[in-house]
Amino acid sequence: MDRQKLIIRTSVIGIAANILLVGFKTAVGLIANSISIVLDAVNNLSDVLSSLITIIGTKLSSKPADKEHPLGHGRVEYLSALIIGVIVLYAGVTAMIESVKKIIDPEIPDYSAVTLIVVGAAVLVKIFLGVFFIRNGKTTRSDSLSASGKDALMDSIISTSVLIAAAIYLIWGVSLEAYLGVIISILIIKTGFDVLRGTVSQILGERLDSDLSKNIKAQLCTYPHVNGAYDLILHAYGPEMLIGSVHIEVDHTITAVELDVLERRMAAEVYEKYNVMLTGISIYSVDLDDPETDNLFHAVEEEVLADENVLQIHGFNLDKKTRVAVFDIVISFDVGDRREYFRKLTEKLCQKHPDYTFYITLDVDISD
Repeated sequence: MDRQKLIIRTSVIGIAANILLVGFKTAVGLIANSISIVLDAVNNLSDVLSSLITIIGTKLSSKPADKEHPLGHGRVEYLSALIIGVIVLYAGVTAMIESVKKIIDPEIPDYSAVTLIVVGAAVLVKIFLGVFFIRNGKTTRSDSLSASGKDALMDSIISTSVLIAAAIYLIWGVSLEAYLGVIISILIIKTGFDVLRGTVSQILGERLDSDLSKNIKAQLCTYPHVNGAYDLILHAYGPEMLIGSVHIEVDHTITAVELDVLERRMAAEVYEKYNVMLTGISIYSVDLDDPETDNLFHAVEEEVLADENVLQIHGFNLDKKTRVAVFDIVISFDVGDRREYFRKLTEKLCQKHPDYTFYITLDVDISD
C-alpha cells in the first residue's frame, strides 16, 4: 500500500472509532453527571477533526508540482500537524475553563456499571488507536499521524484517571471530578504544546538525521578521486522530498570531464538509494602528495584539532607561489561567540606559521 492510501486509511479508522466514543461518552457523561467524562468526549471530538485535517493535508500535499510550487506541495503536511496542535491546545484550554467552573459550582456524579464499562472500553480503544497511529506515522513519516497517536495515548491515560476517580467516589464518597478535569486539561494542553513545538521546529529546519548524513557521506567517499564529503545540507519539502548540496574533496589531478561524470553518477545513485536529490555538488581541490602541502596540513590539523571546540577542518589547499593556505573550519555550537573564537584561533595559527597567509572559512556544524 502506498504512503497516501495508508495515511488516509489510518485516519478513517480513527474517525470511525472516535465518533463512536464521542456518542457513548457524551451520553454516559450526561447521564452520570460527570464533567470528566463529558470533557473526555469533547477531546475525542477534537480527534475526529484532527483526522479529517490529516486526510485533507495528505491529499493537498500529494498534488503534483506546478509553476507556482516547482518543488511540490509536501510542506502542507507540516501545516496540518500545526493545525492539529492548535486544535488539541484549544480543547485543553476549553476543558480547563469548564473544570474550574465545576470547582466553583460543584455537582455530584452518578456512576453506574454501564458508565464504568464504557469508560473501560474507551481505554482499550484509545491504546489501540495510539499504537496504530504512531506505528503507521513512523512507517509513512507522517507528523500528523504521529501527533494524533500521541494524543490518543494521552486520551487512554485520561480515561483511566476517570475510572480511578469513579472508584474513589464509590469507595469513599469523595468526588474528585472537577479537580480531575483540571489535571486532564493540563495534560491536553501539554500535548498540544508538544505537537506545536515539534512541528515549528521542523518548519524552522532541524539538524539532519545522523544516520542518513553519515550514510550519504560514506557512500560519496567510495567513489574514485574522492577523499572526503562535507557540509551536507538538506532541505525538506515534505517527508518524501529532501533536496540539498554537499562538498567533496577531490584529487587536484581530476579533469572537468571526469568530474562531470562523477557528479552525475553520485547524484543519481544517492537519489536511487536514499531518495535524496543532490542538486549541488561543490568541490575542494586537494593535493596532499606534495610534501610541503602535506606537512603544513598535518601541522595545522594537529594544532587546530587539539582544541576540543574545533570539530573538523577540511578543504585544505596551498598555493606554493603565493604561500597562501585555504581551508574550512567547523567550530562547535557550544562556544558562545563562535566568530570571536574563530578570530582568536586564526590569529594564533598565523603567529605559529608566519611564513604563510591563511584564508580560513568559518563553517557551520550542519550535519554529522
